[in-house]
Amino acid sequence: MAGSRLERFGTVFTRVRDLMRSGVIKPSEKPIWYDVYEAFPPKRDPLHVKPHTRPSTKKQETVPEIFYREDEARAKFYEQYGTGPRPFDLSKSSFVSTCQRFVDKYTELQSHSELDGSALFEETGKALLSEGIVLRRKGAPPVSAESRDPVLELKLTEMLAEQQSVSADSEETTHSTHTP
Repeated sequence: MAGSRLERFGTVFTRVRDLMRSGVIKPSEKPIWYDVYEAFPPKRDPLHVKPHTRPSTKKQETVPEIFYREDEARAKFYEQYGTGPRPFDLSKSSFVSTCQRFVDKYTELQSHSELDGSALFEETGKALLSEGIVLRRKGAPPVSAESRDPVLELKLTEMLAEQQSVSADSEETTHSTHTP
């Protein structure tokens, strides 16, 4: 057999020599360099030696952190509002996330006004609200307890009590009609 084709096991010369001995390569098909190499072999065999590296001596490459101006607004947006109620729809090539719309509006207002960070952040939220984009703060209930209508709550409890009494009456009538 010819041996391994990996360069770390034997040289090209020894592999060709072994192929010729086994009859895979005929003497008439031997490479041109074979006779020269056989007549003038190198003083040292060209062996593949894997370089020895120590992981502890290898210097750690530090990648510099890259921050853009809008990254601060984006981080504050996600801190305040989270990712939103729906997942991103990346199947549409023209999709723009709510966060990106917020950042675009933030940079637009920042270039036109002289407000500081928190006031500008609030103004951006109001501007998006005027455009029809509703932002809900993270962890806040969808409707606060103070904004509920007490009359509506009263009507709901009355309706629930009425439904329960109707279902109880219907159960009594079914039991009374089925008894022998």
